Amino acid sequence: MSTDSTSAERPEPVAGVAVKPVAGHIGAEITGVDLAAPLDDSLVALIRDAMLRWKVVFFRDQRLDHAGHVAFARRFGEPVVLRKRGSASPEGFPEVETTADRLELGGRFGMEHEEWLRRRRHTLLRGWHCDHGARIDPPAATILRAETVPPYGGDTTWANLAAAYAGLSAPVRSFVDGLRAEHRLGVGYQPRPGDDAYLRHLLDHQVASEHPLVRVHPETGERVLFVNGYYLEQISGVSRPESAALLEMLLEQVVRPEYTVRFRWEPGSVAFWDNRATVHLAPGDTAHVGHPRIMHRVMLQGDVPVGVDGIASKPLVGTEPGRW
Repeated sequence: MSTDSTSAERPEPVAGVAVKPVAGHIGAEITGVDLAAPLDDSLVALIRDAMLRWKVVFFRDQRLDHAGHVAFARRFGEPVVLRKRGSASPEGFPEVETTADRLELGGRFGMEHEEWLRRRRHTLLRGWHCDHGARIDPPAATILRAETVPPYGGDTTWANLAAAYAGLSAPVRSFVDGLRAEHRLGVGYQPRPGDDAYLRHLLDHQVASEHPLVRVHPETGERVLFVNGYYLEQISGVSRPESAALLEMLLEQVVRPEYTVRFRWEPGSVAFWDNRATVHLAPGDTAHVGHPRIMHRVMLQGDVPVGVDGIASKPLVGTEPGRW
């Protein structure tokens, strides 16, 4: 992905294909596309441009299998191959991760899934995240498709980090431009009383990076408020009380309703989002529904974030560019 979406001319229209925005600052539905069919360069350019402009794009009624999912992803970048996946993820497709794997994680450490989730997402803002934000090179984009969804509930919500930055007052933008922050896997987890196997796992497998609080998007040139509720631990160079107050203010700015879009999944739905310019919130309203929710994702390899000052992120522990 190398087009500057803010300055370059828009790609030529493609016959029968429409890009329909669904919210004021983020989200568009693309119709008239069969993602399982070979995509010519003009259609790839249109989808890429729409994703960069609207941060997340949606497709309905697709018939992608795992091979088609990976083939589609390859038109936009190099898929990530995870070293470890759970038993739900398909054999023979190392690029595809099935989100039902998450249901197994708590059990590995002696907890029911709901307890594990509560200990990780114990505040209203904690669930908001970009994928693998503690890495030195978080994925550039994620492509998620729905196989089976509940009859109701299970929506995903995204927020536009570029619009959130632009919505700050000029003095605050100037202030945060120069700040950096530590992003760490598992930060804020609430330990169980006594021995906690998951806490030991986090301590033994730490992943942390220092990222600019405002990153410059490598393709659009936009300034992006690079904050999230799950990985962000501490703003560098300020006290913990100051950091906590600033982060709460910035996270509340990011998730203001006008900067968000909420998507209702159906079998065959696909969402393709810019992981560098969004955070998203996975649903927490389906545990009582008693219906499976099976989703598959492919992530595209990303680059090392760069701040307004031109200085790149710094790895702290457990991460290096390109190594998963």
